Amino acid sequence: MIKMILFRKFRVLILMVFLVACTMHIMIDLLPKLEKRAAGAGSGDGGCQCAHHPGGEAQGWGKQRARTAAEASWPNKHTLRILQDFSNEPSSNLTSHSLEKITDRADPLRRMRPKKDPVKAEEHKPLIGDSSGSRTVSARGVSRLSALFEHPLYKLDLPPLTDDDTLFNVNTDIRLSDLHNEQGNEEEEEFSPTGEVTAESYPNWLRFHIGINRYELYARHSPALDALLKDLVTQRITSVAMKSGGTQLKLIMTFQNYGQALFKPMKQTREQETPPDFFYFSDFERHNAEIAAFHLDRILDFRRVPPVAGRLVNMTREIRDVTRDKKLWRTFFISPANNVCFYGECSYYCSTEHALCGKPDQIEGSLAAFLPDLNLAKRKTWRNPWRRSYHKRKKAEWEVDPDYCDEVKQTPPYDHGTRLLDIMDMTIFDFLMGNMDRHHYETFEKFGNETFIIHLDNGRGFGKHSHDELSILVPLSQCCRVRKSTYLRLQLLAKEEYQLSSLMEESLLRDRLSPVLIQPHLQAMDRRLRLVLQVLAGCVEKEGYVNVVEEDLGGETATHRSPGHR
Repeated sequence: MIKMILFRKFRVLILMVFLVACTMHIMIDLLPKLEKRAAGAGSGDGGCQCAHHPGGEAQGWGKQRARTAAEASWPNKHTLRILQDFSNEPSSNLTSHSLEKITDRADPLRRMRPKKDPVKAEEHKPLIGDSSGSRTVSARGVSRLSALFEHPLYKLDLPPLTDDDTLFNVNTDIRLSDLHNEQGNEEEEEFSPTGEVTAESYPNWLRFHIGINRYELYARHSPALDALLKDLVTQRITSVAMKSGGTQLKLIMTFQNYGQALFKPMKQTREQETPPDFFYFSDFERHNAEIAAFHLDRILDFRRVPPVAGRLVNMTREIRDVTRDKKLWRTFFISPANNVCFYGECSYYCSTEHALCGKPDQIEGSLAAFLPDLNLAKRKTWRNPWRRSYHKRKKAEWEVDPDYCDEVKQTPPYDHGTRLLDIMDMTIFDFLMGNMDRHHYETFEKFGNETFIIHLDNGRGFGKHSHDELSILVPLSQCCRVRKSTYLRLQLLAKEEYQLSSLMEESLLRDRLSPVLIQPHLQAMDRRLRLVLQVLAGCVEKEGYVNVVEEDLGGETATHRSPGHR
């Protein structure tokens, strides 16, 4: 009996201790709010918490972060880097219904971010590149990139566009609902607009698609392009699947606004070079090469690479938890270092030994915007005439025949039109980034042979900054042909006031994963640009300026001249 009484008293004592602890915990949580309210009343603002003082804001960041973290139920382990990446408000032209959902989720994160002191704003260096481009100004206060795009060579007008010159006729060929169905969405009723819709109200990925024409993937100063690049970084990922085919793992990511992008995860650090014993066809595909290739293509004014942006992805929340691909899901595991890893399925480097691991679950990657669905805009695949053998011992015909180009010039579609000149543009583009992996290329079928080459799949560029692969330039040295506009731009980029490496560095600062390239890669581009100009100078000396440089800036255009014309 005595034991029973003691046992009951002990239980009562334990319960009282628990209640006291809970009461103290509640009081500790409420104390900062009560102190702030009392301070507000004492200062005469009636307890209003809407007035913010920059000095006080910066001084009280530690307390503010703890308070808002508690209110928003976010764990304190989140670092500033993660907050900066994931607290950006998604900005796409969604319906108001969808935007309200995102805003509700984003508000707690925005409250957690400290407001910058205006006095110290310039001293603050973001851990992730500022997409606003505020750091892209040179030491002299003048943006080389802005000056370049103001040059007359970057203000050339396109010929007047007809319905045959645009990939889609917005009024007759394209309906928003059709494109959503092609993207494989199951929630169209939430997004589909009611009534008439203008092209400006389309999501940014669709505006990019309907802007494609015979001469370019996107306009020089397209507002949709900058908005799409931001979407690639901020849009919520709703589903993930492995891309079929290809030698290395790539993921197809679908966003909340129904856009899609190809994700290439980080496999190498910025400083690693391709091992000297690696063949070009077994090299890693680098995510930063895809990002840099887009910026290089834009600086060269080709505009033939689909928009690419870098993104820091949460492997758990944004890949594993949203994928319906069981084969991908089964390859996730926790490494001995307690990091989240996965490897997927592919021909090369898809095994536990070559797994992609986060830190602990964050991984870098490139996101390339999808081109229009093949059911809506068919593309034709062409074998590159200067394709490599992709064999350990054999050589391709062009590697042993110095007159190989003469044969190419007599073969359609290289015997007329601009296709051979497009190949020369692509050759220069590949040489500047050291890309040896250009076995095929694609064009839009609607435009026939009179259109540009799409510069897809650039992941094997920027592998070796210490080596210039001169064999990439063989098409240029054999054919000795180049557009006048390309030739003049190359000369412009070699000038000290512009300088290709400085322009690339400035442009890449806009990407969230900046720095995208290390300095040796940037310097290698300047060196390679001089080599390209040397090859063209040799061609001009041997063949004559008129026979090498094809006029495309006015007068007789390359479209009406045969590539074999001398």
